[in-house]
Amino acid sequence: MAANLLKAGFSLTVYNRTAAKAQDFVSRGARLALTPAEAANGASIVIGMLADDTASREVWTGKDGALEGVGRGTILIESSTVSPSWICELAGLAEQHGTVLLDAPVTGSRMQAGAGQLSFLVGGGDRALEAALPVLKAMSKEIVHLGPVGSGAKMKLINNFLCGVQVASLAEGLAWIERSGLDRDKALSILRTGAPGSPLLGAISERMVNQNYVVNFLLKLMTKDLKYAQEEAEQYNVDLTTARVARNLFEAAVAKGLGDKDMASVIEPIRAR
Repeated sequence: MAANLLKAGFSLTVYNRTAAKAQDFVSRGARLALTPAEAANGASIVIGMLADDTASREVWTGKDGALEGVGRGTILIESSTVSPSWICELAGLAEQHGTVLLDAPVTGSRMQAGAGQLSFLVGGGDRALEAALPVLKAMSKEIVHLGPVGSGAKMKLINNFLCGVQVASLAEGLAWIERSGLDRDKALSILRTGAPGSPLLGAISERMVNQNYVVNFLLKLMTKDLKYAQEEAEQYNVDLTTARVARNLFEAAVAKGLGDKDMASVIEPIRAR
């Protein structure tokens, strides 16, 4: 995402909690900040992309947090997959600082981010979104305005809930195929081209078969997303029973030390049973 902003000609300051991860962007022309507050100082738009509620809260509101550095009228964009309750709290804090928040999580993983082909799921006001469009367009193929602040976070959790359940189901189905004596390639061809087929099933099944767990989407982040999805759905008296089962499988994979690998590795504890 940062590389695409630089490619589009934006003046960019970067901050990462692990400073070494930001160095590549410095070599491409970005300025390195030592704190979130320093990164936000003087910026017209500040974008957060972090792991979870805890990391987002720390970077926005912790010691030398970004909110300490923002000027009045700055547009804040939170693109992390976080809980709607935190987004609403952050929106209130932004207002107290004379700024406005867009929640704009993305769909797409490493490949889409690199190609500038993400989809932004946006919640927030029309004027703020209009002002932020040039920046968002530099990183995306699609920008969908879903409603007020929090709408993007809700939609992202629904999206990832469905993805997590499908990946967990695929892991069980593929383990079943492998033990059943069926020709695995033929069986997967039927699934990929039939009713269960989807871009996700195609990509993940290939990684599972090849045991290629180079990270496109961290397994531990999907575990977190399923937890947030369950908690959010409970606010509407919806019990995500399938999320509960899928989350159990992901948590078992985390317990086996697979949390920092691609989410396709969720199949490995099932294979080992």
